This record gives sequence, structure tokens and C-alpha cells, in this order.
Amino acid sequence: MKKIISSWIGIFVGCTILAAGFVYFINPYNLVPGGVYGASIVLHNLFPSIQVGTFGYMFDIPLLIISVLVLGAKLGARTIVAALFTPLAMNVLSLLSYPSEEALHQLDPTQLLGGSLNMSDHLMLTSVIGAVVIGIGCGIVVRSRATTGGTDIVAMILQKYCHIRFSKAILLVDGIVVGFGLPSWHLSFYSLIAIFVTSRVLAYVINGEKNDKILFVISDMRLTALHDYILKDLDRTATCIKSSGLYTNVDKEMLFLVVSYKEVVGIKQKIREVDPKAFVVVTDAYDAFGEGWKELPMAGEVQPE
Repeated sequence: MKKIISSWIGIFVGCTILAAGFVYFINPYNLVPGGVYGASIVLHNLFPSIQVGTFGYMFDIPLLIISVLVLGAKLGARTIVAALFTPLAMNVLSLLSYPSEEALHQLDPTQLLGGSLNMSDHLMLTSVIGAVVIGIGCGIVVRSRATTGGTDIVAMILQKYCHIRFSKAILLVDGIVVGFGLPSWHLSFYSLIAIFVTSRVLAYVINGEKNDKILFVISDMRLTALHDYILKDLDRTATCIKSSGLYTNVDKEMLFLVVSYKEVVGIKQKIREVDPKAFVVVTDAYDAFGEGWKELPMAGEVQPE
């Protein structure tokens, strides 16, 4: 029950953060960071009386139907809530952030929050900040086993049937959208930067830093002190692998363990204390699953990297 409640809370929080990223850093500057809301920004410039979030509904409804049919009813229910709540949050935040209806129709950045958040002279900065905020919001939603609708659905379909990682599929789909609807050439570069940053932040939020390390330790002696250090000081475990030297044919002890990058220095110092002649290999662990690490992904679960 706690997981279910926290999952739904994550959906609403993530959608609100996502909407804030668009309202305060993307929409007022006519950046087109791909996806449904990128296309909605273009249409809002043509029809200023209709808000970006409202155009989002027009795109999301047919894609939601596809989501339920292709990705499953359980995921579809979460996606329906997220996709319907995000445009609503976007419209509400817009109404609260502009002092007049005219400023709201124009999405005038000089009147956004009374002009305190006008970044018209800092388009690079606003595109990066907006992309980070959007990536965080979208990542929280995806970690809650939902999508925000729109091109997220297309990306998940590409992942399921074309075996393309979610973040790369988002980058591909959004890049195509940008290519079809740019108001000016220089804004295209800011938009593409925003798309790239969003995809990387999204992957980071879902998967973390991905900088765990694998250690292989080979010694001629039994490393009892190292065992105690791993079990008691690091509160981890390791695997002892029976091995022997190819040249000497002498039995050796080989330890296999995965640690965080912060723990590598300490464990290397301990190895040096126990056996300075030990052979040690340290390499990157792309992913680690199991007790003390991440759970193995379920079938169809989003894997951004």
C-alpha cells in the first residue's frame, strides 16, 4: 500500500515539476523542446488565446488510447492520470504567473511573476535550467511507472518493439518534432540543447549515477582481514571464487565484489595492508541488481540507459 501511495504521489509531484519547467523556462521564450508541448508552443503562437496546456490535451487523447491498447491497461491508467494532470497544472501555473489575460496570451516573459524571472537575455541559461527541471519531473513520473503522455508513449513503444533505450527514443522523437516546427534557426540550437539535457537528466533520475565499481582481488593467501572489512566496515558481501595460477598451478583466493565509487579508495588501502602483492582489477559496473542494490526490472519496465 505504501508503494502504491508513494507511486501516485510521485506522479503528481513529477507532473507539477514538469509543468513548472515549461511555464517558467520554456514557453515564454518560444523554445521548442520536442514532444507534444513543443508542438503546442508552436500552435499557441498561431492561436494565442488557446493555452499550451490546452493544445496538449488535443495531442494526448489519441496517444492515450494507443497507450492503453499497446502498453497495457495498468500502465495506461497511470499514464491517463499523468497526461491529464500535466496540461492542467501547466494552465493553472500560467494563470497564476501572469498579471493579465493579455500577458497570458502573449506569454510575455517581462511580466512573468512580475518580471522577476525574465531571462530573455539568457536563452542558453533558461534552456538548460528548463531542460533540467523537465528531466527531473519526467524522471520522477517514469520512476512511478507512468509517462506524461505525448511522445513519452511513442518512446515507450519504440523501446518495447524496437529495443531502443527510453532516453534515446525520447531524444530521437523530440529531435524529429523540433525539425518540423521551429520559429527561427537560432532557437533551434537552444531547443536541441534542451532536448539533449532533458534526455540525460531523465536517464540520471531513473538510473542514478551508474558509477559503481567491480573489484577482482587475487591473492596467494587467505584474506581474512579483508573479509572482515567487507562484511563489518562496508556492510557488504563478496564472492570467493576457487582459482589457481595458470603458470604456478598454485591455489589462490579470488574475491569478486561490487562497491560504490566512494568505497574504492578505502578497500584498496585495506588490500595493501593485508597483502601488498595482491593482484587487483577495478572496472566499471554498468548495472548492479540484487540485495543492497537495485531490484531486477519487471517485464516492460522503462530502462532509459
